[in-house]
Amino acid sequence: MQLLNQQLLQTQSFINNQWVGPANRATFDVINPADQRVITSIADCGAVETEQAVKAASAAFKSWSKKTAKERSAVMKKWFNLVSDNMDDLAMIMTTEQGKPLAEAKGEIIYGASFIEWFAEEARRIYGDVIPTPLNDRRIIATKQPIGVVAAITPWNFPVSMITRKISPAIAAGCTVVIKPAAQTPLSALALAYLSKEAGFPDGVINIITSSRAAEVGKVMTEHPLVQKFSFTGSTKVGKMLMQQCASTVKKVSLELGGNAPLIVFDDANIDLAIKGTLASKYRNAGQTCVCANRIYVQENIYDSFMERYKKAVTALNVGEGTKPNVEIGPLIDENAIEKINRLMNDALERGATITAGGNKHEAGKLFYQPSIIEGCNSEMAVSREEIFGPVSAIYKFRTDEEAIQMANNTEYGLAAYFFTQNIGRAIRVAEALDYGIVGVNEGVVSHTEAPFGGMKESGIGREGSKYGIEEYVEVKYVCIGGL
Repeated sequence: MQLLNQQLLQTQSFINNQWVGPANRATFDVINPADQRVITSIADCGAVETEQAVKAASAAFKSWSKKTAKERSAVMKKWFNLVSDNMDDLAMIMTTEQGKPLAEAKGEIIYGASFIEWFAEEARRIYGDVIPTPLNDRRIIATKQPIGVVAAITPWNFPVSMITRKISPAIAAGCTVVIKPAAQTPLSALALAYLSKEAGFPDGVINIITSSRAAEVGKVMTEHPLVQKFSFTGSTKVGKMLMQQCASTVKKVSLELGGNAPLIVFDDANIDLAIKGTLASKYRNAGQTCVCANRIYVQENIYDSFMERYKKAVTALNVGEGTKPNVEIGPLIDENAIEKINRLMNDALERGATITAGGNKHEAGKLFYQPSIIEGCNSEMAVSREEIFGPVSAIYKFRTDEEAIQMANNTEYGLAAYFFTQNIGRAIRVAEALDYGIVGVNEGVVSHTEAPFGGMKESGIGREGSKYGIEEYVEVKYVCIGGL
C-alpha cells in the first residue's frame, strides 16, 4: 500500500500514547477483501492489554476532565485538521482493508472528521440550569460533568466515522476512551490514533485495542468497574448480550444496533428522484450499512414503470476493486457475507420470489456480488426479517398507504425508513406513522453530523451526532445551596 505518510500504517495497539503488543507477540492478519491478500499482521491483544488501557484512561481522566472546554476544543481542532490533511492516505487505507470505492472512502473521511470538528465546538456548549427554588433560603443548580472512562466497540463497515462519532463527543465532554475496532478494519483506527498523538492529546485520553478476540475484550469493557459508559455499534444479538454484561456494574449504555429499513415509493413520487434515492440508500457501500433500504415497497399503479427504469439503473452499476476509477460497488467484507446473501436469495426463491437482475457472484473476484433485484417478495421470507447487508434489492408491491405503513412497521427493528411522495399531507402523515428513529422523505442518504442518529425498538438506545450526542457522555448533578 503506497501512502504519502507511511507512519499512518501502524500494527500495534495504542495504549497511553504508546504502541503496544501482547506479551506473547500474537498477531492476526488483515485481509484485502478485493483480492484476498494479506495487507499486514496486527497485534492480537486481549484482556490484559484491555485492562491496561482502561487503567490508563482512568488515570488520564483526572486531568483531562479538569481542562477547560476551550482547551479540549483546541486539541480536537488540531486533530480535525490532521485528519483532513491526510484524507487521501486515510481513504486508501480504508479502501484497502474494507473494500469500498475510494470516492466513498474519501466521503467517509470527510464525514468522520466532521464529528471531530462539530464536537470540538459543542464542548463549549454543555450548559446547566439554575432552577427556580420553592424556598427562599436555598438555590437549586443542575450541572453537567463528564461521566468518566468510556469503552466502545465499533464495526467494520464505517471504520472511521463510527469511531469519531463515539470518541469525539466523549473527549469533548471531558471523558477518556478505550476503543476496540473491528478485527477486519483495525488499520483505519490506528491511523486515527497516530494522528491524535500528533495533535497533542495527553497520554491515556484515547486508547485503541486491536484484537481478534472480541468476546474477551468486550467482557473487560462491559464489566470493568472503572468504565462508566459503554457504547456499541453492531448486531442486535450481540448488543443484547453486551447490555446484559453492563448490568453487572450498572453502566450507562448506548447501542446502535441492527436495522431492517423500509423504503416506500408512493404513486405520486418524483420517479427520477425516487430511483436516485433508492440506489443511494440500497447500494452504498455494496449494501453493507445498517441504514440501507432492506425492503423496497412500490405502489402497484406505478410498479411496472418504476421497476423498468430501476432495473436499468441497477444493472448499470460498475462493480470492481475500490482503487480503480469509476467503481461504484466494491467487494463484500468476507465469505460469510456472500454465504448469507446466497441463503437469503435461495429462501426467497423457494417461497415464490423471482430474480430479475443479477443473482450471482460477480466476475470481479471471490467476494464480489452482482447488483441484484428480487421481486415478488413477501413477509414470510427471511429477506423480510434479516438485514441483507449486500447489493440486493428486495421488492414488494402494495396498494394503500395504510398497507405500506403496516408492512413497514412489521419488524422488531426501528432504525431508518425512507419514502418518496410529492404530497405534503401524505409526507407528514407517513413520517409520523413510521416507527423509526430516522426517516428520510424524498432522500436516500440522511446521515449528517448535525442530526441525531439512532433507532427505536430493538435498533438501539441513545443518539449519536448532533447536539444530543454529547448528552450521552455527561451526568447531570443537582446541587442544593442552602443557608441563604
